[in-house]
Amino acid sequence: MVSMNLGLVHYVLDHIYGTVLHRTKIGTPFFSKGWGGTKLDLLERMVKQLFPEAHCQNWPPTAVHPVWKTTWETTNSCLREGVFRTTCDPRLIEALPPECHNARVAFLTPKSVSPEKMACVIHLAGTGDHSFERRLRLGGPLLKYNIATMVLESPYYGQRRPSMQHGSKLQCVSDLLLLGKATIDEARSLLYWLQNEAGYGKMGICGLSMGGVHAAMVGSLHPTPIATLPFLAPHSAVVPFCEGVYRYATAWDALREDAATITQDVTSLTEDAARKSGITIEQVKERLRSVLSLTDVTRFPVPKNPQAVIFVGATDDGYIPRHSIMELQKAWPGSEVRWVTGGHVSSFFLHNDAFRKAIVDALDRI
Repeated sequence: MVSMNLGLVHYVLDHIYGTVLHRTKIGTPFFSKGWGGTKLDLLERMVKQLFPEAHCQNWPPTAVHPVWKTTWETTNSCLREGVFRTTCDPRLIEALPPECHNARVAFLTPKSVSPEKMACVIHLAGTGDHSFERRLRLGGPLLKYNIATMVLESPYYGQRRPSMQHGSKLQCVSDLLLLGKATIDEARSLLYWLQNEAGYGKMGICGLSMGGVHAAMVGSLHPTPIATLPFLAPHSAVVPFCEGVYRYATAWDALREDAATITQDVTSLTEDAARKSGITIEQVKERLRSVLSLTDVTRFPVPKNPQAVIFVGATDDGYIPRHSIMELQKAWPGSEVRWVTGGHVSSFFLHNDAFRKAIVDALDRI
């Protein structure tokens, strides 16, 4: 009874946090500027190229040559920050805001071990993670296992946030796909650099929440086995935006108004109906669900070594339901699901040790 009540507390805390953050209407909602026009059409075409029908999977990726500077070092470890030009397709670079064109990474390594005897895990950002700090704290204790940590700053976040964007609330639906596609391309290029330039023996990719979705995609597309660790991640962006807490933070009216001004058939309605603004919120939600289905990880290839995939979910997650995580395991037979006690928000703070153990265990399987 006590454990059940505690689980309810975690679940309710997620919803209280979501209410304060997303339902008070104090801040700007997601997608306040609409769908993104022609950018969205371009992205829908390009994201589809990631799926199994594209057998070459665009490998090797565009090479990166980070410019490094040392932030601090001790007798045992070194933290460097690097900058490189985003490795996106030129058409996507044109669609990205100028602030997103240069990618930033933090690279925390032990000093006494050569790269070929170490592993390195790239940590991708969750929604609202605008700095390196939290992920470096997660990766720091892994140095004792000879595991280096590389932290990628996502487009639209941190120093890459567009000047007109408020906080983490992306202005257009196309921004969400741009963020994801750019993150995937940059992470793949960094993995290639780690293996071919830095000489690391083992590699992995992890992320929390949205970062976990991107990590799963990157791990899926990699041509050789790597540790893949989606933490507190849904199988698709449809889950948080159309079914979860984020639906209260979405500018549905703005999306409806924008859809009504587009002459093409973006909502499966007749052009006459669109001109008369006869589009309902339910039709807009279906359109968003259709667009975000492009982020469905279950449509991606099974990773080369599914035994090195460990999903970590929270037992009482108010953002990500249990069935969403189980869909991922079902799609990737041989992968493992682990559960931590708590909600989405509390697990960010309470279960770093469980996330670290999953990283160590997954690397041991490759």
